[in-house]
Amino acid sequence: MLAYFDCFSGISGDMTLGALIDLGVPLPWLRESIAKLPLQGFGISVADVQYNGIRARRVTVQARDDDPHPHPHPHRRYADIRTLIENSVLPEPVRGTALAVFKRLAEAEAAVHGCLSEEVHFHEVGAVDAIVDVVGTALGFHHLGVTEILCAPVPTGRGFVDCQHGRLPVPAPATAALLRGVPTVGTEIEYELTTPTGAAIVTATAGSFGPMPAMTVSAIGYGAGSRNVDPGPNLLRIMIGERSPGQKGEGLRFNCDRIVVVEAGIDDMNPEFFGFVMDRLFEAGALDVAWVPIQMKKNRPGTLLQTLCARERLGAIAQCILTETTSLGVRYHEVDRYLLERDHLTMDSSFGRIAVKRICYPHGEVRYAPEYEECRRIALERGVPLRTVYDVVAKEAAERNPGDSRQRPVGKP
Repeated sequence: MLAYFDCFSGISGDMTLGALIDLGVPLPWLRESIAKLPLQGFGISVADVQYNGIRARRVTVQARDDDPHPHPHPHRRYADIRTLIENSVLPEPVRGTALAVFKRLAEAEAAVHGCLSEEVHFHEVGAVDAIVDVVGTALGFHHLGVTEILCAPVPTGRGFVDCQHGRLPVPAPATAALLRGVPTVGTEIEYELTTPTGAAIVTATAGSFGPMPAMTVSAIGYGAGSRNVDPGPNLLRIMIGERSPGQKGEGLRFNCDRIVVVEAGIDDMNPEFFGFVMDRLFEAGALDVAWVPIQMKKNRPGTLLQTLCARERLGAIAQCILTETTSLGVRYHEVDRYLLERDHLTMDSSFGRIAVKRICYPHGEVRYAPEYEECRRIALERGVPLRTVYDVVAKEAAERNPGDSRQRPVGKP
């Protein structure tokens, strides 16, 4: 089952939980399941609300009088939360998802505060309501049979938010850290549209971010924020269903993401500089660099420099081009791309330990591609043809993994 997060107005933990309940996760079962945690002093209520005429579920977690931590946002160490979840009797996939989300939160908080993840003390994020939101979300995925999650670009809002540390800019520092490398959307709404908990949920579980894929939608759920925000609606929409025929639902495997193409036309630079410029672009974070012969104005032969990069590296790439080349300007545009699933492993081969890339093709076939630089090193050291090293390692990798159809885990690859 595929779940697509259409977070047109951001995302938070309670919005996610509300949308999952709207999709059919039974509230009594959810309360009973969360009660298996060694967690005291909370209650969950759900209200039907209408924002801009759309009915949605708004979830509220209440601290009860028997809560041993009377402060609404008690401090909890990451290690304590991890132990609480690990020692619970919740199903293993639920524990795994919840732990992945809190691990993301701990790493983000550690980066912001300049400490180790194990030293992080959560404030708002560590409160009972956030634990309930995260574990409840993991339970919701499990109940609905969600095996794959995709997400739209994430709006963050703007302005300021008051929290334990005082007044902070939106997105909050932890949210900004969590969303590094994720497509985001700027808005003029003076409100915290995406919270750290919401950002952690999607970055820990979503396989990719981008447009809605071709899919057959079977159900739609709306989760409401704590209040509507003009112009609204302040809702999270989650759509679940199956990929359309010819997509991953038929056994095809690929991911989709959004990158930036940065280009510059050059007709007056010493060609000897091209290799140096390419090296500098890769150092600046380029995903790929190409030199393409073109005809420029006045019919002069020139070269089109085309660079691919993540959105957050655009500034560094543009600065590198304007500094290291004779171009007077650059142009850029965002594009969507499909990516074959791939991962990296290190294996023992006839030539010793070597890094190999495992690539999954759309219908599940697997190819092993030895890393070029390591094959080149071995070929030079042993006086063996490069092609021989490459072919031997690829053959040995395939033989050691017969029938590798690599079932994709739930959520993020």
